[in-house]
Amino acid sequence: MGLIQIDLFTTLDGVAQAPGGPGEDPENGFAFEGWQAPLFDEVVGERVTAGIAELDALLLGRKTYDIFAAYWPHHDDEIGQVLNTVPKYVASRGKPALEWNNSTQLGPDVARAVRDLRDRHENVHVIGSVNLVQTLLSEGLFDRLNLWVFPLVLGAGKNVFGDGVVPAGLSLVEPALTTPRGAVLLSYAPTGETPTTGDMTNGEMTNDAMTTGAGAE
Repeated sequence: MGLIQIDLFTTLDGVAQAPGGPGEDPENGFAFEGWQAPLFDEVVGERVTAGIAELDALLLGRKTYDIFAAYWPHHDDEIGQVLNTVPKYVASRGKPALEWNNSTQLGPDVARAVRDLRDRHENVHVIGSVNLVQTLLSEGLFDRLNLWVFPLVLGAGKNVFGDGVVPAGLSLVEPALTTPRGAVLLSYAPTGETPTTGDMTNGEMTNDAMTTGAGAE
């Protein structure tokens, strides 16, 4: 069974809308399109390129697909060579033309279609596509959640964890990677467990920790 990996650029307050540039996704009057660009550095670029090099299929929402399809067919660099070749699967309620090479629209049952992709490919990546990600998170249809967290707060915009996300435990699968400009890469895998609760005043912390940290106002 293959892996479904979600790759997202997000702010500290979880906003993942339109990180790349103007015109990407101005929905709901979003005023910060391109917020990622000033904080992008070589470390981010190298790691993103390495991740794309290992994928054998791309799963995208309609908006992200349109952005990629308008750009990458005209670029033959290391990333373009991969994206222009691998199968592309698009989740859309409409009837997009899908003129980019090797593109296919998923059927109306997205959850079932994504499960089928696991059987057909070794390493499927979902890049951006925040609306699609909401479905994958709510259905538990992912094996890795790779979050590039950038040091800024926007206060508005489409959030990675929107309404309807199902409570789920996650486990860090590799040490966090930090970059010179303050971005942090966090890679998680679902544990399959529902979050549990405890009582910090019931012997689960030392007395010193309780008096100096927990419950401080």
